[in-house]
Parts: sequence; C-alpha cells; structure tokens
Amino acid sequence: MEIPINRILQGNCLDVLSQLPAKSIDLIFADPPYNLQLQKELHRPNMSLVDAVNDNWDKFDSFQTYDNFTRLWLTQCKRLLKPGGTLWVIGSYHNIFRIGYILQELGFWILNDVIWVKNNPMPNFRGVRFTNAHETLIWANTGESKKYTFNYHAMKQLNDEKQMRSDWWIIPLATGSERIKDEQGNKAHSTQKPVSLLYRIILSSSKQGDVILDPFFGSGTTGAVAKYLHRNWIGIEQEEKYISIAQKRIDSIHQASFDSEVFEVRSQKQIAPRLSFSTLVENCIIVPGEKIYFDANLSLFGRVKPNAKIRLEDGFEGSIHKAGGHFNNGSPCNGWEHWFVERGGQLICVDIFRQKYLQENGKI
Repeated sequence: MEIPINRILQGNCLDVLSQLPAKSIDLIFADPPYNLQLQKELHRPNMSLVDAVNDNWDKFDSFQTYDNFTRLWLTQCKRLLKPGGTLWVIGSYHNIFRIGYILQELGFWILNDVIWVKNNPMPNFRGVRFTNAHETLIWANTGESKKYTFNYHAMKQLNDEKQMRSDWWIIPLATGSERIKDEQGNKAHSTQKPVSLLYRIILSSSKQGDVILDPFFGSGTTGAVAKYLHRNWIGIEQEEKYISIAQKRIDSIHQASFDSEVFEVRSQKQIAPRLSFSTLVENCIIVPGEKIYFDANLSLFGRVKPNAKIRLEDGFEGSIHKAGGHFNNGSPCNGWEHWFVERGGQLICVDIFRQKYLQENGKI
C-alpha cells in the first residue's frame, strides 16, 4: 500500500491506523483524549462559564474503557513505526501515567519525559488545588533499535548553545492570533496545541523527508509545522469540522522553497560517512602492534591488535570506544576523539587519519 502522505484521513483512528502499512512511519505525535472526567460545568468566581474541555470525544465510561482504547492505538503505533522511529505523546495528570504504564507494558522504551511549563495556564477558579500549570510529554521508541533520530545540536542551538533540558519553558498556550476560531468567533478546537511546542518536537526528532503521523489531528498543528519544516505528514481525524479547519489552515501556509543544505540541522558528525577503525588498520594507516595513547597521555596506552581491537596493560581488550570507556570507568566514549598515535615525534588524533582517508577516497 502506498503511504497517503500530506493528507488528512477521515475516520476512527483505530480503523485508519490498522490500514496503514507496517514500519512506514518515522515519527508519531499523539495528543489523545485526556479523559478529564468532568462531571459538570466549571464556573469562575463571577459565575461566568469556563470554556473547558467537555467534548464527547473526551468522555469514556470507565478507566478500563480508556485503558483498552489506549492499548489498542498504541499497539498500532508500534506496528507502524520504523525500527528507529519514535513516538511523542502528551497528556495531563488525568491520563499520562496510565499511558506511560501501557507504553512500558507494550515494550516501548521511554527515552524522556518532558514537562511543558505553561506561562499562561488557566487559573484554579475554586482555589482548592494547585493551578495546573504544565502538561507532560513522553518520548519513546519501539525498543527494537538503539538508533533513533535526535538532533541534539539543533536543540542546543535553539537553547542559546546550552543543552536542551526536559523542562520546556516560555511555550504559552495557543492564544491570540494563533488561536483558530470558528465562524462564530469561538475556539475551533478546545485543545489546540501551540506551534512552538510541535516545532521543537518535530525538529528534534525527525529529518528532511521523514513521514510524521498524528492519529488525533484536531486543528492540524502537526501538519502545519511539518509543512514549514519540509517533512511529510499524515493526519487522522474523525470530526468533519476539524478536518475542514485543519485543511484550510495547512493550505494557507506559505512554505519557503526547499534547500537541503538550509534544512539540514544534523551536525556534520551525524551526517558524515561511516568508517570503521578496522579500515585504518587493514590499510596499515594505523599499524598493527603500535602503541595508541588515550587522551594524548603517555601513561595511558594500549596496543593495536591486528583485528583492530585495543589491548590494554591490564588485559582488557575492546574497540576504540570500549577501550576508551574502560579508561573512563565505564562512561561512554567516542574513541575517535580520544585515541592518539605517534607520528614524527608528535601525537596525532586518530580522527585526523579518518578524515584524511574519507577525503582521499571521495567520501567527503
């Protein structure tokens, strides 16, 4: 089956998800019903009515019914994700812990939980509890592969050259001109997510040309941001009124012309051609048997074995990465940056030899 990219598919998400081909999706963002369990109308102190979430699609007979529904759509998502694909799901305290439990039951591997801290939350009008000022996102992969897309350097750049943390501030609710209104001037969708939230999710976890699926498409924020970033998208939505709103919104977007170099946000190391240390040994660029020094420290060394492993003085043998980790007390180590060999009386990082080999062989 051909993947129906850049389209909104109308129908119940369980039915539509089951019709899509397995392992065809790179990234899923899911904003499922929260099951808020509102029993009656919510009023402000002046008795005006709060425009809360009381849509029929958010109502379930019981926690068991909600859990069954959650388990079914997450099972389909796992089927659809490529081995290196990831899932983002957002929720409140009403549902996110139930979703997290089911994710782990289904074999997903949770990579992060992220707190979206709202700088303009709805007040707690009754004054009987803390104001709910955040929502929680879970980022997970299928557990099938340790490799997945994470544009670390792009996130660092968005955060003033500091590591992006898991508490996301300065992302307000969708209000003002961003809030989509219906013909009567009311909110078109009760849980519209802000563009900046989806921008961060999609930019962090996808590449140019990836296919992004949103099984609860609503007002179409996922599709809108995907279009801005030149990603492909698929939306699933059962409500005809939301489909009309989302399609009109996406069609109105001015998309800048595509330039692969402009839209490439991965670091040069991420996109560099792969080369194994063994290639340098096989070509005798790194000589079998010679000493190799960790962090240019003459007292920390090993010897290069003919099979490209490093043998340390204490008898440990491993790749340049594992041998480096051994010196680092088990911490992860990128061996290319930490091992040096002597040439002409100087210690030269082995990564220099890798770059030279790639250039000479037309790889970069």
